[in-house]
Amino acid sequence: MATGKINVSVDNIFPLIKKFLYSDHEIFLRELISNATDATLKLKHLTSIGEASVEYGNPVIEIKVDKEGKKIHIIDQGLGMTEDEVKKYINEVAFSGAEEFLDKYKDTAKDSGIIGHFGLGFYSAFMVAEKVEIITKSFKDEPAVHWSCDGSPNFELEASDKTERGTEIVLHVAEDSTEFLEDNRISELLTKYNKFMPVPIKFGTKTETLPKPEGAKEEDEAPTQEVDNIINNPNPAWTKQPSELETEDYQNFYRELYPTQFEEPLFHIHLNVDYPFNLTGILYFPRLTNDLNSQKDRIQLYQNQVYVTDNVEGIVPEFLMMLRGVVDSPDIPLNVSRSYLQADGAVKKISSYITRKVADKLASLFKNNREDFEAKWNDIKIVIEYGMLSEDKFFDKADKFALYPTVDGKFFTFEELQEKLKTNQTDKDDKLVILYASDKEAQHSYIEAAKAKGYEVLLLDSPIISHLMQKLETSKENISFARVDADHIDNLIKKDEEQISKLSDEEKETLKKELEETITDKTFTVQLEAMDSESSPFTITEPEFMRRMKEMQQTGGGGGMFGMDNMPEMYNLIVNTNSDLVSEILNTKTAKKKERLINQSLDLARLSKGLLKGEELTNFIKRSYEMVK
Repeated sequence: MATGKINVSVDNIFPLIKKFLYSDHEIFLRELISNATDATLKLKHLTSIGEASVEYGNPVIEIKVDKEGKKIHIIDQGLGMTEDEVKKYINEVAFSGAEEFLDKYKDTAKDSGIIGHFGLGFYSAFMVAEKVEIITKSFKDEPAVHWSCDGSPNFELEASDKTERGTEIVLHVAEDSTEFLEDNRISELLTKYNKFMPVPIKFGTKTETLPKPEGAKEEDEAPTQEVDNIINNPNPAWTKQPSELETEDYQNFYRELYPTQFEEPLFHIHLNVDYPFNLTGILYFPRLTNDLNSQKDRIQLYQNQVYVTDNVEGIVPEFLMMLRGVVDSPDIPLNVSRSYLQADGAVKKISSYITRKVADKLASLFKNNREDFEAKWNDIKIVIEYGMLSEDKFFDKADKFALYPTVDGKFFTFEELQEKLKTNQTDKDDKLVILYASDKEAQHSYIEAAKAKGYEVLLLDSPIISHLMQKLETSKENISFARVDADHIDNLIKKDEEQISKLSDEEKETLKKELEETITDKTFTVQLEAMDSESSPFTITEPEFMRRMKEMQQTGGGGGMFGMDNMPEMYNLIVNTNSDLVSEILNTKTAKKKERLINQSLDLARLSKGLLKGEELTNFIKRSYEMVK
């Protein structure tokens, strides 16, 4: 049996790096600045533990663009490299200096903020450059060196006359990447990827206005001076302890994250855990609308303050994707597939932790200031309802603070609601019947009819409420939800005294036959009911189950799985046999008049239900004017 070592040929590695290392070529700047940051933070750590006898000072990372010379310079004042280190870290592809450093100083470097892991970041330079130079001088007392490579496996390494500690990377930009020689393009990338890097980043200068000298006249212009343009905030709010921050600090950071967002967030949640994983961050609850899709991808993912992505699917629970803010963790694997992320144990723990923190924060807000929580309910309910629907652990916690508002603006928890309704809103099997409206204006007449009977009507109008009701009905005992315009209330709720019909069985049979002969629209099923004489003569209802299935279809669930993708329109026409108008219809001898009364009454019911449109509405209006005349 033979054994051996596979040798990877590097003859074609740079074309592969250029094409496949990262999907976005713009990532090169993030990677090179991350390397410069690591070099600076390593030096900081070594000076702090006495292993580097140099002055750390106030280092910055500087970016320079030489448009005429077609060059980009990335300059740091970090620990630099010796000739041997260049050979080791640069010439050996994928040897990670950060990984080696963290391993060597694992006991003391845990919180140093060092970023790199894979050792390929430097080679991203070849995605945009036809030639790359490294001019570097180590903090150790060794000569500076100059390394250069034109994208082939060949490199040149020679002495350099650089005297200052640190490293300068020079990119000779290729013809197909000249967009990166524009100042505004570099500014855009620095703002996107490096806005919160832990080392100050300088790009150009800016004009700063100075205070006017004493004795200056009002019309005198204030003096100005050119200062370094530092484009990042090295100490963003999420890197600090919650005890160090006031409400104003959180609001200012929100504006820093979303400078074009004018509305203040409703509240924030500060994430800060170091065991069993590392995670920091701040999440904000903005004012939300019912358009779920438009509000996703607003949370930014960072790794040690380096921006990675705003697609946090699999890391942040799906129901919280509508929030805004920052999540930062060195424990999230970044260069792997999405499916791996979703199966990764650390990521699952992070997701569970975020869910728990959000639930605890909401519970605290509810307990400490219920009035304020109720005032914000309409702005946050979609997240809570979505969470209750999709996460069982969140459902259990949210059951204590989720609110159920009424059409009159009162708020109940589910426990309070059960207590409130148990006396007069139960069906014949003593199951609690929870009446609700989804549109106060469209269902106004139904709401008023229910209130007139002393019933409480909730206002549940979010796009996923049908799904949540299904879950509540299966997880709670002896409850059912019914929209006010669903099966008639008098059929749903048990009454102390049953209404007696004024019509005999024979009259009812005749009436039903005449109604079915006159009403040609077979989407309506005629039902005769004995109700209060003050109730509407004709009422249209839609079976709760059918209507809910259609709503669930529209919001992406329920219908298709039951083979109900094209569910038919089905309505009940409830005819009140104790209504004077119904008696008049029955007793009218003229067939034409009887037909007109039936059609007019039906159209009035359809109008109330929002079903009368187009030509039928026009004909109804004409007929109504004729009847008035």
